[in-house]
Amino acid sequence: MTSECTPRFLASDNTSGICPEAMEYLLEANQADDLAYGNDRWTERAANRFREMFDYNCDVFFVFNGTAANSLALSAMGRSYHSVICHELAHIETDECGGPEFFSNGAKLLTSPGANGKLTPEGIEALVTRRSDIHYPKPKVVSLTQATEVGTVYTREELLAIRAIADKHDLRLHMDGARFANACASLNATPAELTWQVGVDALCFSGTKNGLAMGEAILFFNRDLAEDFSYRCKQAGQLASKMRYISAPWLGLLESGAWLTNAQHANAMASYLSEGLQALPGVSLMFPTQANSVFVELPAHTINALKAKGWTFYTFIGAGGARFVCAWNTTVELLDLLIADIKVALENSR
Repeated sequence: MTSECTPRFLASDNTSGICPEAMEYLLEANQADDLAYGNDRWTERAANRFREMFDYNCDVFFVFNGTAANSLALSAMGRSYHSVICHELAHIETDECGGPEFFSNGAKLLTSPGANGKLTPEGIEALVTRRSDIHYPKPKVVSLTQATEVGTVYTREELLAIRAIADKHDLRLHMDGARFANACASLNATPAELTWQVGVDALCFSGTKNGLAMGEAILFFNRDLAEDFSYRCKQAGQLASKMRYISAPWLGLLESGAWLTNAQHANAMASYLSEGLQALPGVSLMFPTQANSVFVELPAHTINALKAKGWTFYTFIGAGGARFVCAWNTTVELLDLLIADIKVALENSR
């Protein structure tokens, strides 16, 4: 096997295919006609399965993608004159094309720095107490990304501390769970332990990064916030007429347990890659590897050499920074090829 083999996709877990469990349920749902607009048996089963998994009678909605999930959930958690506190690297700040502001009719994002991509109670309070006059958008929501944009995870203790500061200032708590499954796997925690049990009001749970072709689930633990939410989804073009093709694959993940085993595998592959890269001279981690993403500093010539060989990865985190993301189907063989190519590139530069 040579370094020119394909695939060499490690830019994102979005590049992975559909996992077998999701595909099985998708094909099964295609065997017969069913009701439209979420009134089918698959959507009902998937919603109930979420409630069982979280041990909570939450309201569940399915949408196409993460931008819609975050933007619509946040629009339901505040008003146009409110603000949402998030980390300066949060996806809703850097990569949603203004979606949260658009769907909330103008609510402002207030950003805070924080080590390893995490918000802190002190950072949140600094933004809340900065001003109290009518000219300042009133803070109403805290949005956390779990796992974070830099591949770290909030512990239960950190989440409880943030909930405490949120309670102090009457703030609601939103969780962007683009890689929520990976956080559960990393912390060996149940979904309940990382959401409603630590005071999360709403979770956007990604299926796309966990083995689905598309589809995100929005779970409201504070059910008052879900009032008329189905109308928000319809107005935003997120009500699928053939909803069963989004919800049935979700059911495949939930009923088989693949939502967790997929995440465990992706995390294990990231850990393997992280250890292999740290063994190479001239390579250093930018952030701890706690989920399925590995951030490393590489010389510019090494980055160029990898791209010339067809490796896909992101370099949006600054000069010399590279992000590699593992998925449910990442193999040790693929990672060994990457490590070998990096080693050769480093040796050729000496």
